[in-house]
Amino acid sequence: MHTTLVTGATGNVGSAVVGELAARGMPVRAFVRDPARAAAALGPDLELAVGDFADPASIQAALEGIDVVFLACGNLPPQVEYETNVIEAAARAGVRRLVKLSALGAEPGSRVAFWDWHARIERHLEASGIPSVVLRPRYYMTNLLGFVETIRAAGAVFAPAEGVKVPMIDPRDVAATAAAVASEDGHEGRTYELTGPEPVTFSDVAAQLSEVAGRPVGFVPVPDAAALEGLRQAGLPGWMAENIVTVFGMLRDDPSAQVTDAVPALTGGQSRHLAEFLADHAALFAP
Repeated sequence: MHTTLVTGATGNVGSAVVGELAARGMPVRAFVRDPARAAAALGPDLELAVGDFADPASIQAALEGIDVVFLACGNLPPQVEYETNVIEAAARAGVRRLVKLSALGAEPGSRVAFWDWHARIERHLEASGIPSVVLRPRYYMTNLLGFVETIRAAGAVFAPAEGVKVPMIDPRDVAATAAAVASEDGHEGRTYELTGPEPVTFSDVAAQLSEVAGRPVGFVPVPDAAALEGLRQAGLPGWMAENIVTVFGMLRDDPSAQVTDAVPALTGGQSRHLAEFLADHAALFAP
């Protein structure tokens, strides 16, 4: 039976990957920086490997006895360095399979720095020779949780999203897909584009939030400059705020909003609809 090292194990996707693998009866080890936080988030019985993406020695130690790696890292300027550290250590350790969490839109030189970083990591992974699977999810439903404060304060979602129509995906569905391809043979060399079950507009989001919150919630489209300033005032670093606004621009420029069947095909279950995700987080949006 394969033992899987899950990196990014306390993140939205990584924490769910841990649960999905455990539900399949697969041995799991979580690569974490803060063991106390990890134990609180993931449970006290999970095997932990304490280390840091910037510390190759800790990565190498975490890989001892590991067959499969789930590779996920937060979008940070050193992301390419961090993830290539794991790939190089995994190659030395003889890892049999690596599942890379990427992004739909990953392309070298992309105007979205996150997508450029993912593409560069994907290239490094391919060159490493490790049998690998790449998952490229679309816009996460959890991004909507960033609007909680404005919904509570002003009853509205403010975003530069006029005309955006996107098949948002629940991170739990990404995790279920990751667990499937990590556990099963036959996916090596494949790249899967992951979406939710239907495209939604931000007006749709507001309408569904109104039902969940029990009060009217509106969608207010704002110019890019105003969105950028709002994100900065909310405390986001300038580089991150700029990339978030650029993502919205890229979504506005993509009218296709194509839905893929990868999640149900790989997991055997249906992708979660936005209404289900919002209902699961209803308490956050209550007045």
